[in-house]
Amino acid sequence: MKDTPEIAAARIEAERARANMMATAQELQERVSPKTLARDAWEGAKIKGADLAEDAVDAVKARPVAVTGVVAAIALFLAREPLMDLAGKIVDGVSAKKPRRKSKKQTEPKEKQSDTEIVE
Repeated sequence: MKDTPEIAAARIEAERARANMMATAQELQERVSPKTLARDAWEGAKIKGADLAEDAVDAVKARPVAVTGVVAAIALFLAREPLMDLAGKIVDGVSAKKPRRKSKKQTEPKEKQSDTEIVE
């Protein structure tokens, strides 16, 4: 049985549509592959990170004193325990080096006893 020209044209059109659909399916499969998604996410993160870094540099250039204060405050907050330990060691070292004075009451003898005996 021979196909009519309309049926043959319809088969050719169906084959062309199937080929287009398969190409689209392969393109979609490539777009949603884990490798492609990870690469796209990484590229987006790099671009966003570069933008944030550029904004940070601009902020530092605009207000260097304020940024220095904020950075110093953050550094002190993060290093608070080692700084407190260091301060404690310094205070302990200073107080250990100073000789302690005795009060006058402790240095005066209560009663003076003589070394001689009294004979009766």
